[in-house]
Formats: sequence, C-alpha cells, structure tokens
Amino acid sequence: MNIKLLKGLSEVVDDYDLFIFDLWGVIHNGITPYSDAVECLTYLREQKSCEIIFLSNAARLSRSISAHLTSLGIKEEIYDKLLTSGDVTANIISSRAKEQNPLTRPKYFHIGPERAQPTLDACGGKEVALEDAELVICTGFFREEEKVDDYTELLKTVLAHKLPMICANPDIIINRGGKTIPCPGGIAALYEKMGGTVERFGKPYPAIYDCVFAQHTTIARSRAVMIGDSLSTDIRGARQANIDSIWVGGGIHAKDLSMEQNGQLDPDKVREVAKQAGECPKAILPWLHW
Repeated sequence: MNIKLLKGLSEVVDDYDLFIFDLWGVIHNGITPYSDAVECLTYLREQKSCEIIFLSNAARLSRSISAHLTSLGIKEEIYDKLLTSGDVTANIISSRAKEQNPLTRPKYFHIGPERAQPTLDACGGKEVALEDAELVICTGFFREEEKVDDYTELLKTVLAHKLPMICANPDIIINRGGKTIPCPGGIAALYEKMGGTVERFGKPYPAIYDCVFAQHTTIARSRAVMIGDSLSTDIRGARQANIDSIWVGGGIHAKDLSMEQNGQLDPDKVREVAKQAGECPKAILPWLHW
C-alpha cells in the first residue's frame, strides 16, 4: 500500500481540475475555521483555474451551511459550490414524489431538530404522526444532549410499523471543538441493526457524487480529487466514485494515527490505519495547508 506523505496541497495542485473538500475536520472544527485551510483555499483560488466544491454530510440545505461558513469567516469567494446531503435528500424525495403521483405528498415522521424544517419543506412531503407515516426522515437528534441508545424504544415502534427510514446525514460521529458528538448515521445504523430498512444520502454513497459530476460534465473523473478526513465517508466515497482522494490525518483519525502535535506522521501507522478501514487514499496531509 503506497500512500504518499504530502507537505502541502501545492505538491499535487497541477494534477486536478476539480477539488472537492469535506468541511468538518478539514476546513473547520464546527466552531472555528482552520486558518491554514482557509489560506490554502485562497492560494488555490488565486493560483489555479479550477472548480472548488464543498461537500458536506449536513442534513441542512446548502444555503444554511453557507451562511454558517460566512459567520465563521469562510467567504463564498473561495469556493464555487456547496452541496450537502440535505440537498440531495430533498431533491431525491421530491423527485420520487413527482414521479409516483404529482398530486400526493409523501407522509413522513421526522426524527431530528426543528432547524431541519427547511430541508423537510424542500422534500415536498407532509409531516404526520408516526402511526400515519409512510416513511421516516432522520435528520438528527431531537436534542443535542441525546445519545443513540435513547432512541431504542422509538425505533422499536417505527419497526413495528414497518417504515423505511431515509437518513439525511450518514455520519456516525463528528468532532466539534475537540468533543465527540453522535450523528444521525448512528440512529440509522441502530435501526438497521434492529431489522429496519435504511436508505442514506451523502458521503460515501454515490448519489451525492453523481450530483457533483452531473454539474461538471466537462471534467473527467481522473482530474478530480476528494480531500477529507474520514476514511469511512470521504475516502471510501471517493473510491466508490472512481476519483482520487487525499486524506487529512489531523481530523477524526488523529488519535488513531498517533499524529504528533507538529503534524509528523508515521508512514507505517498511516498504512496500518488505512488498511484496517479497507481504504487506500492516494496521499495524506496532516492538515489542509498549501
């Protein structure tokens, strides 16, 4: 397994025309942006004619995430497009509803916070009580302090009604400011383990990558690269989409890699962690920098 250790993104910048970046763990930590990452994106924008895409597993719509990025000081000028798993979820649910019966809106039971309402509205469905639902849309936890196990009894009821679940964020966990936070993907995984049917939209699943390339038909996949910190979502998604990937070691896998504070990476440890995940990114960076 050959994973090149890069000193900076500038080493491979001429190899690609489409740069796809994960957000959480690469550009910011949920609270503050990484200054080196923002500087890197600025240099990339200034020094190369290319497309810069942000790809997020957020269950919210891209306009909401874009506003959050702006509040963090990450300006819209340094990227061309932002696509979220919430966007893909809404597009697919609404498209299916139109194909099946344009006069009927799908009835769904929602598991998630109130801030996901714009995503639900974009789905074109109707929120109903569990006993009246045709499907479940999971966008997150009702309250931030909750854990996956808190949903066991609710999911038993969902299963008893034989409802399929659509998960709008496949992430299991994220690191927010150094603290591990459970994500909707954990609820979906528990429901699946109980015997429920789950469909997920977002990395590493193909629909979100298909959306990217549907909008960039002139760029060959051999000229695209995914830069992300998660082996199970970013790197796996890139492999399944048949594009190269660059792994950011200082994100969710920093402890697994025993990465030193100065960013020093052990090549043997890098290969070991990647092999355990069944992935082989083309290269690795400690953090996103130029």
